[in-house]
Amino acid sequence: MHEPTPKRESKKTADPATVLGSSFRSLPPAHRCVLQGGQDARAAGAKSWKPGFPTLPCRAIADGQSASLWMGPDEFLLISPNEISLAASLGGIPHSLVDVSHRQLGFELVGPNCTALLSGGCPLDLDLKSFPVGMCTRTVFAKADIVLWRKADDVFHVEVWRSFLDYTTQLLAELARS
Repeated sequence: MHEPTPKRESKKTADPATVLGSSFRSLPPAHRCVLQGGQDARAAGAKSWKPGFPTLPCRAIADGQSASLWMGPDEFLLISPNEISLAASLGGIPHSLVDVSHRQLGFELVGPNCTALLSGGCPLDLDLKSFPVGMCTRTVFAKADIVLWRKADDVFHVEVWRSFLDYTTQLLAELARS
């Protein structure tokens, strides 16, 4: 006599908030733009964009829920709960301002284990001395491109492309179970 074949469970997406407890928090929808431009563009844009722009590379500054992250030479990621409009301020100054809101999402990892979780997939040295509060950079988390910003000793803001969100959260969940 044949034993019935056990039913195969469908692959379910784990809820990272459940797996990671209070360590994972999806961030509310936001507007995101990439500004590329020299010092003239930043000076003009700062007149209407609060929080302004960081003066040190790989650093972020915030004013309430709006933030500017220095991503590279003359490149900044701007994040805001409100629409980002710098056209009037920038006028005829050479620049590029591209809305990338559709491309990526943000989440935060909070708690004493967040550095260890991120280190499981990120090649950077995330020790507080090497990656201090306020530092941000474009990097990878396993195979996903991310933007990583340390907001406090035990708080990281992560920006990830929408198509890699499930991959990234599943890997974090797996690392949390390890």
